Amino acid sequence: MKHDDVFCKIINGEIPCHKIYEDDDVLAFLDISQLSKGHALVVSKKHYDNFLSVPHEEMHKVMDVAQRIGQVSIKFLGASGVNILTNCYESAGQTVMHFHVHVIPRYSGEEKVIEFKNVNTEELNLPSIASTIKNNI
Repeated sequence: MKHDDVFCKIINGEIPCHKIYEDDDVLAFLDISQLSKGHALVVSKKHYDNFLSVPHEEMHKVMDVAQRIGQVSIKFLGASGVNILTNCYESAGQTVMHFHVHVIPRYSGEEKVIEFKNVNTEELNLPSIASTIKNNI
């Protein structure tokens, strides 16, 4: 099956990018929409819709590169932290249906993208949620 998403086009050389890493399985490049200086995308060269569908071996290759880029961001770009994340499906913010990982360097004083809010855990029934996940892993 041929895939036509923007990442497949970048991998195939149809769309230019600012490559920062490439091997037989993984391509990493700067995101065209920089959330911070050095915001990179790490993609599997083989097409998988997202993190939940990628085989373990491919996922580990992509995550290894993401970790290395995060380390370089702190050591050489002066970042004080880094977000490494992936979104699965549109409701979670995925806009390109091709497995990819964002590496977003963070610098002191910058506004953060992700905000964790306190919720009423009694309403969520955490024991039931934990049981459902645990019994189906």
